[in-house]
Amino acid sequence: MSGTMMQKQLTISSLIEHAERFHAGTEIVSVETSGEVARSTWGAVGANARRLASALDSLGLEPGARVGTIAWNNRRHLEIYFGVAGGGRVTHTLNPRLHPEQLAYIVNHAQDRVLMFDSTFLPLVVAVKNHLDTVQHFVLLGARDDEAATKIDGLKFYDELVASGDAVYSWPNLDENTPGALCYTSGTTGNPKGVQYTHRSTVLHSIAGNQPDGIAISASDTVMPVVPMFHVNAWGVPYIAAHTGAKLVLPGPKLDGESLAKLIDAEKVTLSLGVPTIWMSLLDGLEKTGSSAASMTRTVVGGSALPPSMIPTFRDKYGVDLVHAWGMTETSPLGTLNQLLQKHRALSEDEQARVRLSQGRAPWGVDLRIVDENGALLPHDGETQGNLQICGHWIVESYFGKDESALTEDGWFDTGDVATIDSDGYVIIRDRSKDIIKSGGEWISTVELENIAIAHPQVANAAAIAAQHEKWGERPVLIAVKSKNADPSEQELRDFYNGKVASWQVPDRVIFVEDLPLGATGKVMKNKLREEFGDVLMEGK
Repeated sequence: MSGTMMQKQLTISSLIEHAERFHAGTEIVSVETSGEVARSTWGAVGANARRLASALDSLGLEPGARVGTIAWNNRRHLEIYFGVAGGGRVTHTLNPRLHPEQLAYIVNHAQDRVLMFDSTFLPLVVAVKNHLDTVQHFVLLGARDDEAATKIDGLKFYDELVASGDAVYSWPNLDENTPGALCYTSGTTGNPKGVQYTHRSTVLHSIAGNQPDGIAISASDTVMPVVPMFHVNAWGVPYIAAHTGAKLVLPGPKLDGESLAKLIDAEKVTLSLGVPTIWMSLLDGLEKTGSSAASMTRTVVGGSALPPSMIPTFRDKYGVDLVHAWGMTETSPLGTLNQLLQKHRALSEDEQARVRLSQGRAPWGVDLRIVDENGALLPHDGETQGNLQICGHWIVESYFGKDESALTEDGWFDTGDVATIDSDGYVIIRDRSKDIIKSGGEWISTVELENIAIAHPQVANAAAIAAQHEKWGERPVLIAVKSKNADPSEQELRDFYNGKVASWQVPDRVIFVEDLPLGATGKVMKNKLREEFGDVLMEGK
């Protein structure tokens, strides 16, 4: 008789079932829109998720229906993640930082049937409501609010909706290839595109991404995802935390450095995750509060390149290990994560820090390669630059609502990044292909120029762009924000590049501004900077 193994579907509901059964008493700390700190548990989150799924059944919501959310990182949003997907529907997180017209476009494109939102966003929802073609139910995330009810006819209230659900609801036995979540790209050029994740891709991403050489969350951790839950599902952290039973700290709307520093100390956060601008702000907040962030041992940094100067500051002053990662909406998002190999342990701290500057290496489940403009494979020698492509278990195959494949003819997704890969698989993102500067036939990395500028003690932030040039086609121009009470000169900053890059790579101009334009996910909008400053080197401009 042949030996066989059990086969169970890989479903999102299995993650919350595990948390509810084996980690029921572990805390979920949630900062509400009011600023109040509310406390729940995995047991309560699991029970409410089941009630929510039951309540959506009662609304007549069919399998596969999209449920939109406009919400902060908080307990109710967490319950929606599991209640909507676990019941066979699709959690569609919406970015409130988008322009209202773009937000309405995305809701209509996704054909959302329900829209759930925090009270912060009531004015936004009221403003776009008449432009939403498919939404049948509007749900305010909270208790009954009679004043809010006057703003939207038939407004429902989350707490009442959940209370109406069945407390002993059983999760349906879904096929693991059923869609469970939907996110749209940030859409800096053209309309955003939808990426729909399946239960299978989400669970595999959670397991593979949380290995010891991955994010490595354990049941003994207290995890604070500062990356928004509307940005690629908070990098998958809510799912990972459920399957490990970790304590979650959801920071709500206040993401300034001082608020985060106080929350880290109050809840003894051990691991946090976010984009570099958040950690720049946290350093300032730690200084202001006098906190040493004693509980925190590491933070995962992604979204854009990590300024090298941040690594020794966090390591030497606060004992925090910065772990670089890379990914995108189309990759769920984990594509690489920078953990050291055994051979690196013999290196000095400074040498290890240099290894840590790369975006890291691929976990099991994805593969990476670089190709030239004709699609020919390029060597993984750490020097040759090419277009970065990826394939794997949690990588997009086609965009939501599109019949055509998003892949190359041989089944790879082109990321739009220019990168190098070394013999150990470590990736360095040199630039976005649309941002890299092509000067006289040579490439100049804006990421490298920005990292050098941010290391200057009198520069708070910086972005490098390609400016049009009559002779060279394009030349680098640096747009910089001065540190508080600092006044560096343009020449001083240009001189700072001496010996750090080749002389022909030094920016032709440095232009100081009050702030850099940030997009919906906290990244600098270089397209806006190119529109404003792209002609500054042309004669007569």
